[in-house]
Amino acid sequence: MNSPVVSVLMTAYNREKYISEATESVLSDSYTDFELIIVDDCSKDKTLEIARSFEMKDSRVRVYVNEKNLGDYPNRSKAASYANGKYIKYLDSDDFIYYHGLEVMVNSMERFPEAGFGMLSRGDYVSPYPKVLSPRETYLEHFDGYGHLNRAPGSAIINLKVFKELNGFSGRNLIGDVEFWFKIARAYPMVKICDDLYWPRSHDDQQKDSISGDKYDALRIEIVENALTNPQCPLTIEDIGFVIKLIKKNKWKTQFLKNLSKVKKIFYS
Repeated sequence: MNSPVVSVLMTAYNREKYISEATESVLSDSYTDFELIIVDDCSKDKTLEIARSFEMKDSRVRVYVNEKNLGDYPNRSKAASYANGKYIKYLDSDDFIYYHGLEVMVNSMERFPEAGFGMLSRGDYVSPYPKVLSPRETYLEHFDGYGHLNRAPGSAIINLKVFKELNGFSGRNLIGDVEFWFKIARAYPMVKICDDLYWPRSHDDQQKDSISGDKYDALRIEIVENALTNPQCPLTIEDIGFVIKLIKKNKWKTQFLKNLSKVKKIFYS
């Protein structure tokens, strides 16, 4: 049996209210050369039962159950370990992908074989999508208002070979996606793909609501600081100066402005 072009990865924990709609949205996509891998993280409700019901009806669905609860990003990496596709596409078990979502994302990646990943992005009125950015261009656009590297996993499609080469997500809670985007973006070009291909549901059970905004901001600040001071950072000294001006102009958190002294010390010493 030939491997599918894309592996859709759906991690789940206590999502009985939403997983049917999420799964049905994938199975209804206009693009059909995919496998849907659902990894249940020891749910205590009927999530697994619902997932199994889809597995029985559609051969493209495969369901796995963790022996113990792994948590968000370790479970995302676990799901990727089962993938057979050229690309991996995360869709959370409480979200919804639109009818043409997979088709647009896969076809966009196929146009740029040198790219390591693709990210949904708002239009820029300069040229039509999809288009590819170098690592330097990705970083600069991120800080200049696009926020490419702040997006959730549902906004991305990733070359599986590259994901494995870079050892995937580190497993850090809540911030593992942003951390990995900076990592892959400094090593490989990124494809900009037209936005609004999936619907990220907002509800009271989401994990991100369990910590304060200040704590999350502190984690994000740490990731950005590490990215800008990494020896493989794709930005020039002049670029770093530009980024610092943008951060000050946009009035980022005071703590981040303090941390810029470390960035300056490394690049201007």
